[in-house]
Amino acid sequence: MTPLAKERGAALLTVLLLVAVMSVVAAAALERLTLATRLAANSGALDQARAFALAAETISIARIGDLKDRDKAKTTLHGDWHGRTTRLPIPGGIATSRVTDGGNCFNLNSVVAGDDPEKLRVRPVAVSQFTALMEVLGIAPRDAATVAAALADWIDSDSLPQPGGAEDEYYTQYARPYRAANRLMMDASELRAVAGVSPQLYATVRPWICALPVTDLSPINVNTLAPEQAPLVAMLIPGQLTIERARQMLAQRPAGGYGSTVAFWNLATREDLSPGLAGTQIKLTTRFFRIDIMVELGDAEVTEQALVDTEELPARLIRRQWGETG
Repeated sequence: MTPLAKERGAALLTVLLLVAVMSVVAAAALERLTLATRLAANSGALDQARAFALAAETISIARIGDLKDRDKAKTTLHGDWHGRTTRLPIPGGIATSRVTDGGNCFNLNSVVAGDDPEKLRVRPVAVSQFTALMEVLGIAPRDAATVAAALADWIDSDSLPQPGGAEDEYYTQYARPYRAANRLMMDASELRAVAGVSPQLYATVRPWICALPVTDLSPINVNTLAPEQAPLVAMLIPGQLTIERARQMLAQRPAGGYGSTVAFWNLATREDLSPGLAGTQIKLTTRFFRIDIMVELGDAEVTEQALVDTEELPARLIRRQWGETG
């Protein structure tokens, strides 16, 4: 082969190599451009879906305000509002919203008392109620007592563990150490960090608990409580009121709801039960409402949970969370 032919062959190989490299670079650039375009489109769809979720939230809050305006003396199931799914057609998708009573649950923050967040102290009556709730849900009494005490230590302001409880000294011994929060819980999922709370125990109690932004004892509205939620009433008088009797008391509710808490407790006192302080926890009205929203817009899906406070009207949003809660 002549030198000229060799040079031509080398030049051809160089050109082919350059073409190959340019093809790879172009393919990579095109892939990145496609990905960036999809990400931008998804981001835009998510932003739009969130905007629709906020619109559904506003509509739901207005409906809650109307509900409270109709009868300030009591909140009942009249109007079939509780748990009903409302579908809101939107361009290119669908939004659904559901309003429920946000106070018919055990308020984890009630295990402490005090208005000053720096001076929260253990409230024994609420600790006993949480223990009783766990026991009626089938959790062993010893485990229930340990978790309830640890929860109180987790939230109270001091660093001194109560009998059976746990403070920093306990949590810092973990492989991945951490400290007790010593503040109110923002979400019920925080319970998973408390000593003694196994995944199984948490799964058992999760449908029955909440973290309201107050330390008030759990406000149970017997005009919206379903008979299957009887454990929330039975926990108020541990060892005296059975789930079966509490379920019967809820099933005997008049069509228009109880007109007074006395009427409700009269059903219990006939059996020589004394509600004591728990008597004040039974409510006829609902202060906190929960809104669950889902928006499906093309391939985008957005979920939102909101908590609304109606202590004063107009109703106001006090908490909003995006995504599924644990």
